[in-house]
Amino acid sequence: MQVNVSARHGALQPGDQALVEEKALKLRRLYDRVNAIDVTIDLENLDKPHVEFRISVEHSDDLIAHAEATTVIAALDSAIPKAEQQLRKLKEKKTEHRATAHKHIESVDTNDE
Repeated sequence: MQVNVSARHGALQPGDQALVEEKALKLRRLYDRVNAIDVTIDLENLDKPHVEFRISVEHSDDLIAHAEATTVIAALDSAIPKAEQQLRKLKEKKTEHRATAHKHIESVDTNDE
């Protein structure tokens, strides 16, 4: 799986990029069909940095989660639960259809009178 971290309108602190990659990799444990994660940190407003996750998943549209906060780490910590929730929902949606196949549903006999 590939994790890309990029910053717009500025540069990240030295340890922030490694921390962002580490936290983004933890999203993989929720759904194993994640292909890539792109994290974009917008530093245009230094008092309110904006973090956006774009998660590429097999056989599905990209998932997008974003958040703003007073620091980059706070915005990151706010965006990760949103991404986790979307991954859980997608996984449930993709695996739920296999719960009961048509051949396993009992047919109702209407000739009993």
